[in-house]
Amino acid sequence: MHTSHPSIAVVGAGLGGLTLARVLHVHGIPATVYEADPAAGSRTQGGRLDIHEDDGQRALAAAGLTGEFRAIIHEGAEATRALAPDGGLLHDEPDDGTSRRPEVLRGDLRRILLDSLPEGTVRWGHKVTAVRPLGEGRHELTFGDGSTAITDLLVGADGAWSRVRPLLSDATPEYTGTAFVETYLFDADERHAAAAATVGAGAMYALTPGKGITAHREAGGVLHTYVQLNRSAEWIAAIDFTDAASAAARIAAEFEGWAPELTALITDGETAPVARMIHTLPGGHRWDRVPGVTLLGDAAHLMPPSGDGANLAMFDGAELARAIVAHPGDLEAALAAYEAELFPRSTSFHADAVEIQELCLGERAPFGLIELFTGQAPGRADEAQIAPAR
Repeated sequence: MHTSHPSIAVVGAGLGGLTLARVLHVHGIPATVYEADPAAGSRTQGGRLDIHEDDGQRALAAAGLTGEFRAIIHEGAEATRALAPDGGLLHDEPDDGTSRRPEVLRGDLRRILLDSLPEGTVRWGHKVTAVRPLGEGRHELTFGDGSTAITDLLVGADGAWSRVRPLLSDATPEYTGTAFVETYLFDADERHAAAAATVGAGAMYALTPGKGITAHREAGGVLHTYVQLNRSAEWIAAIDFTDAASAAARIAAEFEGWAPELTALITDGETAPVARMIHTLPGGHRWDRVPGVTLLGDAAHLMPPSGDGANLAMFDGAELARAIVAHPGDLEAALAAYEAELFPRSTSFHADAVEIQELCLGERAPFGLIELFTGQAPGRADEAQIAPAR
């Protein structure tokens, strides 16, 4: 039955889409989230996120989930250190408990959002294969099983390779020339003691111009590593990642002469290395107002990893919901108001993200990043979670 509320379809059950659905639900407005994955647990959800006071935490407050968020914080995880290739300590900052950017696991954060939504809000196994404008702001979605849905408001929360974005923009993500290779060590304190001691209690950065090893300690003795390499797409494609041992050896060879406790984060990995090619949309990406459709998160403003992606996606979701609530019966006014703030916000964060990647892997690495950590450089000095969006 059609209610007094418009039908709202959110494509993608990531953090941004779920935050939008949750904040709308808090205000009594139903939405349906369509997700290609067959179930909530069908894919791992990535590693740690630092949730920022000005955006991610504000979004969770709007969602009424501050208490649930506090319950999943990984205490002590804000410790940060920077090492030289020989393992020498360049910077060490313990977690003194005063951080305004507490750490949580992405999977835990997604779970509290899912648990806060009415049953049936998320339609699993609904991969969007086509979108057809019907006029007057309405759209028809076609799914992989041949079923369809018609919506008054379509929100693309479907990430880097959004199926909704082409309705608004012809922009496509481009490879930045940097790849992150992801590995894990489990039960690290017992089985990989040297590597665990090197990483410490939180985040560890061993960076030089063009390459580096970054690792984060996660709950349960897990070390989650991202090896950062400025290499061509062809160079990465030449590595056989289906042969885990060979791939790990090839990646580790780029760090010949580095301390063994650092390279062990690659060679001792207990999962097959996964290459994550870093793509971005153009800085300042925007579009003309198109009735009945908008974007949030990476679908709107994919940028280099800087610790902001998940926070911005959630904030986008909360802000879009706020605009819809503030303009009852006028979706176009709501979308115009939302996008008027979205565009300058995402442009600013994109510029910051590009700068942080330069600090990590540019000519002055790692000293530019250390200056950022210590407040000697302009920018957000407590940035500490640099990992690709998932």
